[in-house]
Amino acid sequence: MDESHPHERRQRLRDGMRAGMPFGIAGVLVATSFGVVAQGAGLSPAAAIVMSAIVFAGSAQFTAIAILTQGGSVGAAVLGAALVNSRFLPMGVAIGPSLPGGPLRRALQGQTIVDASWAIASRGDGTFDRYLLFGSTAVQYVGWVGGTILGALAGNVLGDPDAIGLDAVYPAFVLALLIEELTDRRSRFVAALGALIALVLVPVAPGGVPVLAASLAALVGLHSSARAAAAAEAR
Repeated sequence: MDESHPHERRQRLRDGMRAGMPFGIAGVLVATSFGVVAQGAGLSPAAAIVMSAIVFAGSAQFTAIAILTQGGSVGAAVLGAALVNSRFLPMGVAIGPSLPGGPLRRALQGQTIVDASWAIASRGDGTFDRYLLFGSTAVQYVGWVGGTILGALAGNVLGDPDAIGLDAVYPAFVLALLIEELTDRRSRFVAALGALIALVLVPVAPGGVPVLAASLAALVGLHSSARAAAAAEAR
């Protein structure tokens, strides 16, 4: 339980907001791209905005849109997005002991976990500061939803996303996340496996299937991470 003074908690919340600001600003650009691309995939502005407000996960949202754009079903899009977001399972397990309350309260607090905030909140000793987590995520959430609103409502004004470079924003975003994750042999193997699956299936599989099948590689990483964690616990 966090026994710190309310003033100290507010200060850590503000610290988290400041730390999350650069990611929030970058998120506006990525979310604007999503709002424009989502319209091109057939989503209404309202649907794109609601999706960002509820899902709040760039990689999962773009994966779903990619599958829909390639002719995949809604079920395939949802499953692909869920597989991409499977990385949050071990992240949630790691941060769980640092969140107070019962299972439901911890689960609700866990909804604030995003990649950057999880890293910001880490104390480096296996524990996490939940106020840093809340503050940094709050800024990023505002930027993400605000950017989606901009892209969804002003997409026609912005024009062709390819012409102004918005089509390159998400690939660059994913590449940056990927490079950050390639820290060991296991993660590099999973990334290579996903790329290989997609390359093999793109010429022959129906729309959406290559992305969905490549996402299954994430389960290999999740299983390997769980085994590694279990082995560490046993030692």
